[in-house]
Amino acid sequence: MRTQIKGKLLIIWDGLPAHRSRLVRDYVDSLDGHIVLERLPGYAPELNPVEYLFGYAKQRELANLCLDTIAEVRCYATRRLKSMQHRPTLIRAFWQQAELPI
Repeated sequence: MRTQIKGKLLIIWDGLPAHRSRLVRDYVDSLDGHIVLERLPGYAPELNPVEYLFGYAKQRELANLCLDTIAEVRCYATRRLKSMQHRPTLIRAFWQQAELPI
């Protein structure tokens, strides 16, 4: 991850217990401030922008999709999610919908 992202990285995590483990904390601490963690409450999907992204993808990008194999579905879904990365207005809308300060 550090080879791909040169500056500071903000990670927003849900309250999954694995995200709070000693192993994760030790790793983040070892990176000398390159990663900043913000944690969401244990169960608060309405605060998680990723939930809105996946909801949008299921309702708009992948709705009524009918392909022959799961491999085709995976490939198509991956392409659609990657294309969404290049739509800053859409990504910003997910943040605004979650009502998190950026």
